[in-house]
Amino acid sequence: MQQFEYTINDPAGFHARPAGAFVKKAKEFPCTVTIIKDGKKADASKMFSLMGLGIKGGETIVVTTEGEQEQEAATALQAYLAEIV
Repeated sequence: MQQFEYTINDPAGFHARPAGAFVKKAKEFPCTVTIIKDGKKADASKMFSLMGLGIKGGETIVVTTEGEQEQEAATALQAYLAEIV
């Protein structure tokens, strides 16, 4: 399992557009991608699950990847988050 923390820089938070883009990127990898905020977990391949976390600007999330290509996924998703939020 790989894990990293990321603080959302966009003042609008992790709204529909970046969340949708993140879901699409997460689905490119065969591993399980999970986002954790305040102890709540969401499957990053499901838009409604991700939006249910209500991630606002300035909040820190934890992203975990587990399974095949977990290291590649963690590296790519961390870079992708820096681009979109």
